[in-house]
Amino acid sequence: MVDLNKFRSSTRDWLEHNCPASMRTPMLPGEEVNGGSRRRSSNPDAYVWLDRMAERGWTAPTWPAEYGGGGLVKDEFLILLEEMQRIGARPPLGGMGITMIGPTLLEYGTEDQKRRHIPPIIQGETAWCQGYSEPGAGSDLASLSTRAIPDGDDYLVSGSKIWTSGANYADWIFCLVRTDATAPKQDGISFLLFSMESEGVTVKPIELINGHSPFCQTFFDNVRVPKADRVHRENQGWSVAKRLLQHERSGLAALASADTAGPMQRIKPSIPLGALAKSYTRDGQLDPILRQDIVANDMLQRSYLLTQSRALAESEADTPGATTSIFKYIEAEYIKAQLELQLRLRGMQSLGWEGAAFTEEEIRMGRLNLEAKSISIAGGSNEIQLNIIAKRVLGLPD
Repeated sequence: MVDLNKFRSSTRDWLEHNCPASMRTPMLPGEEVNGGSRRRSSNPDAYVWLDRMAERGWTAPTWPAEYGGGGLVKDEFLILLEEMQRIGARPPLGGMGITMIGPTLLEYGTEDQKRRHIPPIIQGETAWCQGYSEPGAGSDLASLSTRAIPDGDDYLVSGSKIWTSGANYADWIFCLVRTDATAPKQDGISFLLFSMESEGVTVKPIELINGHSPFCQTFFDNVRVPKADRVHRENQGWSVAKRLLQHERSGLAALASADTAGPMQRIKPSIPLGALAKSYTRDGQLDPILRQDIVANDMLQRSYLLTQSRALAESEADTPGATTSIFKYIEAEYIKAQLELQLRLRGMQSLGWEGAAFTEEEIRMGRLNLEAKSISIAGGSNEIQLNIIAKRVLGLPD
């Protein structure tokens, strides 16, 4: 039996000696590490931190040690998260490899797929993107039309995906394709993996209002994909796709990367909101309503973290289900509320784009506020999540 007190002590000591000082501060734009070699973090310490954590398997703390993961049990994992939070440590690795396709392959992948893909994901050697939404298939994802036609031991994939985050930097894509055009729309879908360097793949970035574009439209023209890179059975990819979205929405994605607050790490101000408020008061006075909203925002964050813990407990008992939509909804609402509150505190200083009149922090948060407008749509709109909660959690009729 594991001595948890000893584990906490050794973990605390190791983190204190191995987490670089710059990895204990809020993450700035361009400092993210999402795997692969086509997009590099602007902070060299990020790779020192990644290498040290990956060596222990702590980029994926609960994944099996046989694939390079940490092999931690739940209590050890929670201790690691608490100790990272104590020193403000950043997650060593993000991206869709560690947060989405990795956990899905551990459940649905063949042994060959696991051994080929899981270790490079854990080491941060590969970056992944998601081929789900299409120009004509967004919320109604099952109506997708990208085709995969059998050709011997391969498929020939043709079609287009949109809002493909990070496609211009990704090494691999996990992609939903239609393999049976005559079957009911959810029954004729397969789940494929293929290299973004494959012949016939074209990527075009989509510009956004905040000046930063993670999104792309991706085109496939008879891309040859081995059938050995199909996850699960042919025409049964919809179950894999739904399972992957549960990982994304449950917050286990954030937990798997050792980030105790997931996307909240990016929107976190460099100083607490209470102290920030004192810097932007008028005659030393803070509006009572604004003060109340700061407290409410803190309560919402605590609710977020409690929901995250519940999602982890559910995964230990079985698998994340419809309740993960609650987490996704809370996350979206928290992020928007947090950034809007910062905008109210800073006033005009939140609207700067560049120049000496604005600090780097003010420019960063202003741009994030523009980006956050889309978060209630990304990964499944809030309306879709509320419908799922109503039907599958509360048992309400259609």
